[in-house]
Amino acid sequence: MQNDSYDNTPFLEPVVIEITDVFDLHTIPPREVKAVLEEYLHLAHAKGFRVVRIIHGKGIGVQREILHRILARTPFVLDWVTAPPNLGGLGATVVRLSSTDVIS
Repeated sequence: MQNDSYDNTPFLEPVVIEITDVFDLHTIPPREVKAVLEEYLHLAHAKGFRVVRIIHGKGIGVQREILHRILARTPFVLDWVTAPPNLGGLGATVVRLSSTDVIS
């Protein structure tokens, strides 16, 4: 028996999620977080977003650490900070992206 999480999905096609300036990781299976974050950042940058907020939750910080490692190696990420309390505090990260025509 194959142990593939996609075997039990009720969807025949991939689910398409609109790319906005806020992305919530709570809906992403943990083993897919890295790939999904990388793809989200590339798509958000291509759409021209200069600032995005990624909600990763407070927990023990595993998703936050994964996110910060990805941000550190992504060339078009200028910097990032913990979100202010009204936007998620320790449970979210605000990321500043370079413009699409200038990649550092």
